[in-house]
Amino acid sequence: QLQAFGGGLVQAGGSLKLSCAASGRTFSRYVMGWFRQAPGKERVFVATIWRSGTTYYSDSVKGRFTISIDDAKNTVYLQMDSLKPEDTALYYCAADSQLIFSSQFRVNSYDYWGQGTLVTVSS
Repeated sequence: QLQAFGGGLVQAGGSLKLSCAASGRTFSRYVMGWFRQAPGKERVFVATIWRSGTTYYSDSVKGRFTISIDDAKNTVYLQMDSLKPEDTALYYCAADSQLIFSSQFRVNSYDYWGQGTLVTVSS
């Protein structure tokens, strides 16, 4: 089970840090990811972190967002800086143990999802 939290209302240019806590199992061998869904749009890839420490980001957040993981706490984070109004969305964390490189960007590749946490960026 995954539980995401940390969303809120922030002004453009501000920062937020999302957390996704895992329980019920150890996700130490899983690829962890963040996706987001803006109002009226599909859920899209934001970032992933692999067990090797390798990270991937969508072009829209590269250089502004940072994904990290704390295995001791079974928690993955998404530090979001220089937020823009277009970052407004429900943010979801996800996990899967059998991804290949090309599948990490697809919503239907992930077996485990947290509930969304809402991020609203005002202009």
